[in-house]
Amino acid sequence: MDPNEPTGEAPGKDPHLPPLVKIGDLIAPKAPPDLATIPDEKQALMDTCMKLASTVARFQTDWVGKQLKLSLPMTRDLLGTLCQEGLIDELWQTGGGSAHYKISENGRNHAVRLMEACGYVGPCPIPIEAYGAMLRWQFANSPQVKPEHVANALSQMVLPRKSAQMAGLAVSSGRSLFVYGPSGNGKSSIGRSIHTALQGDYWIPYAISVGENVIRVFDDQSHQKVDLSGLGADKLEAIDNRWIRVRRPMVVVGGELTLDMLDLIYSPSYRFYEAPPHLKANGGVFLVDDFGRERISPEQLLNRFITPMEHSFDYFTLRTGQKICLPLRHVLIIATNLSPDLVTDPAFLRRMGYRLYLGAPTPEQYTKIFKNYAQRIGTEAAPELIENLLVRYREQNRELRACEPRDLIERARDICTFHGRPLELTPKVLDLAWAGYFGEQSLGVKKDSEATA
Repeated sequence: MDPNEPTGEAPGKDPHLPPLVKIGDLIAPKAPPDLATIPDEKQALMDTCMKLASTVARFQTDWVGKQLKLSLPMTRDLLGTLCQEGLIDELWQTGGGSAHYKISENGRNHAVRLMEACGYVGPCPIPIEAYGAMLRWQFANSPQVKPEHVANALSQMVLPRKSAQMAGLAVSSGRSLFVYGPSGNGKSSIGRSIHTALQGDYWIPYAISVGENVIRVFDDQSHQKVDLSGLGADKLEAIDNRWIRVRRPMVVVGGELTLDMLDLIYSPSYRFYEAPPHLKANGGVFLVDDFGRERISPEQLLNRFITPMEHSFDYFTLRTGQKICLPLRHVLIIATNLSPDLVTDPAFLRRMGYRLYLGAPTPEQYTKIFKNYAQRIGTEAAPELIENLLVRYREQNRELRACEPRDLIERARDICTFHGRPLELTPKVLDLAWAGYFGEQSLGVKKDSEATA
């Protein structure tokens, strides 16, 4: 392997790691006080500020700082530099070191050229080298997942002990997990639930820069912000706000997944890139649900994941053809209800960290699932009621499914709500719920008025 390529391991001293500051128990990227401390980023900050200035008639120091996520001292230094270069004009000063500005004619022409190359306007991007270094540092310093964390994460599910252990081993080691078995038995649920076993939060940038190109990383649909307001305004000023603290992400893709979605996504109208979903999942869980039903062949998708799984980094391509390489470490979970022989090959399965088969629940597990869900929504299920359901399954030669207790109870709730009464699980209500869920032909239920609840 090329020693210059990023790996999942953090080196002792990474020259690209941004300066860090400790605030209580929190370690955060340190806010640079002025342009002189980050000379390599000076031009990118100036360009981003000029594009922002071109969107309004006038602007203030404080407003620019908030939009670009820069500290007040840095914002003053940046605006002062742009004034010296004749790109913006200072109109008047206000109290507290703030001032009002407008873009100059030369500045507007310059901003037009900048917008033609890249239309990104927002928080100042972080250099790609600093992003990679920060990822490696966080990968190496993430809290360990312990058995009690896994137990808490899966507490709402009824699983064989071995299944829970396999899921826990995958998430604690950071290895991949291949989950297969008949539909409706918790493959997607275990992928979503195990995410909460991951401990700690991550720093990610709003965007990263590669030369003049910008890649937006933060996505409020994929990332959940951590509220840091409890630290106090004075301590927050020490943090570089171009980075945002987020919960370790959980990103789910399904049948909509294409090969193009796993590379940088360029917007011709906005002229910048969006990070692909598996890059947004860095440090968290990336769940590929309903594997084998995507619009691309399973072989193509599996080949795309081989490099990230083996080496903990991935290659991405700019529209110019330039390749960039970034650290990539998440818990990859692939869930399918198709036979592994149809959607995988032995070479790929060897590369998967763990394999987990989730089959039909036993009658005892079905009973526990039914009781747990009923209790969770504030009702009770009599033992004889559940036993009657199990008899009906046997009579119809129907295989048990772990999702069906929830589905039947929810239809029972629909029935009770429709009739204007509180939820109560009775034989008549469940008869109608069964008919609505499985269909009357399989049930042989009474017709019309006889089948009312």
